[in-house]
Amino acid sequence: RKERGEKEGQETFSVQTSSQLLESFNSIFAVVQAVFVGIAAISLIVGGIGIMNTMYTAVLERTKEIGTMKAVGAKNSDILLIFLFESGLLGLVGGAIGIGLGIGIGKAVEIIAQQQLGTPFLRASFSLTLILGALLFSFVVGSVSGVLPALQASRLKPADALRYE
Repeated sequence: RKERGEKEGQETFSVQTSSQLLESFNSIFAVVQAVFVGIAAISLIVGGIGIMNTMYTAVLERTKEIGTMKAVGAKNSDILLIFLFESGLLGLVGGAIGIGLGIGIGKAVEIIAQQQLGTPFLRASFSLTLILGALLFSFVVGSVSGVLPALQASRLKPADALRYE
């Protein structure tokens, strides 16, 4: 106040302690994290819809094959498991591609930051647990997305499926 010639209570400046500054950074990072979670959720929904659409197409294209399998003794549960496993594999492949891209982008940012900042403080690390968890999660998302098409395939009647053109 003496330096600026201001009276008490009429200051045009503010003073922050280090704990207040840390609180500000934490709130900013929480907002950034929420935005990233929202983007990831939208990506999962879009990916799930894509897998579901792919599986519906697969059911339509293989209707005669489903009829043949049922005619020779395949049970509804067998057909259901085939399509669930296939949709899970689609999710798994998508997850593996996503993990590969994520690791590549993370390492690229690490290298660029080291070159530009000249400091090794920014490191991208990927634990095996995180990678395996992401792969398992992508398999589950794929399987869940394939439930409705798999149910549709398993409920087809053999005679109707064999007549399908």
